[in-house]
Amino acid sequence: MATVTYDNATRIYPGSTRPSVDQLNLEIADGEFLVLVGPSGCGKSTSLRMLAGLEDVNSGRILIGDRDVTDVQPKDRDIAMVFQNYALYPHMSVADNMGFALKIAGKSKSEIRERVEEAAKILDLTQYLDRKPKALSGGQRQRVAMGRAIVRQPQVFLMDEPLSNLDAKLRVQTRTQIASLQRRLGVTTVYVTHDQTEALTMGDRIAVLKDGLLQQVGTPREMYDTPQNVFVAGFIGSPAMNIGEFNIQDGHAQLGRAIIPLSRETLAAVTDADNGKIQVGFRPESLDLSSEGSGGAFPVEVNLVEELGSDAFVYGQLAAGTEGAAHISSGAGESQIIVRVDPRQVPEKGSHVWVSIRAGEQHNFSASTGERLPN
Repeated sequence: MATVTYDNATRIYPGSTRPSVDQLNLEIADGEFLVLVGPSGCGKSTSLRMLAGLEDVNSGRILIGDRDVTDVQPKDRDIAMVFQNYALYPHMSVADNMGFALKIAGKSKSEIRERVEEAAKILDLTQYLDRKPKALSGGQRQRVAMGRAIVRQPQVFLMDEPLSNLDAKLRVQTRTQIASLQRRLGVTTVYVTHDQTEALTMGDRIAVLKDGLLQQVGTPREMYDTPQNVFVAGFIGSPAMNIGEFNIQDGHAQLGRAIIPLSRETLAAVTDADNGKIQVGFRPESLDLSSEGSGGAFPVEVNLVEELGSDAFVYGQLAAGTEGAAHISSGAGESQIIVRVDPRQVPEKGSHVWVSIRAGEQHNFSASTGERLPN
């Protein structure tokens, strides 16, 4: 096991002037499960491939433990990688697939058999060791790919969207298995995904990337409770946070009849560049159903109610005539608001509900930079 350090690591692909990964600084602790997350094209897989040695580092360096591996060949980095596609040899049995890297490394047959059987026991694959990959389900094949990495006993596991090819139910089951397996083995793991739900449920810490730049690093709770900018706020959380641009009037954020109090600290952090505006975010569960005319309440026209049994979410838009409706958005799209409601008392489609933001649960961001402001 070992720490991993990205020290101003930059990758610029040939023919491009914009870095795919731009001066990445990130320290991963020994035994930590760190998730790299972000939208397609943000540089997360490139960051992983730089660590694996599959991509050149144009500037900066990468360390595994105290060893600079920036120019070290992939086979000499003591890492094991699990890919999105299982990359199993179809003509080999499960046991031969899992032990192939050890065979190439010149390990004895007895040691290979011992390591393969131990990994198979951990992954519940013992009864499948003599089967070919075509006789396995998708989840079983992914466990074989995991087993191939485990038998190598590397310092670092690298996983590049390993669950993308699985169906939804199997994905949930397998991500639980991977997270518990990593904690059992205690091997430093860097896991890449575009699915923020995976990130929140699996990682000890999460690193969010956008356009090759690191946006924020923190625990799942820190990322959810205190996103450092508008991008992280809108990306982390399901359903996504509602975010709107409000006018600042008389020390309040105002959108039509909605008036949200702002603290002295928030108002003091607003600059001239913000032009009298502020971005306010509020999660679906931070909205309470209110009565018309109550302080800070604003009307929402119900378009859809999503009933999930234990939860229910109202998808709607600011009622017609509410000034600034176009300046609010959520995971449902522009001009849309998501509200979490009691699943046993859901409003009718086409009706109007009045909602207000629970005191202290809004997130304030600069209108000009998108950076977080103090509450």
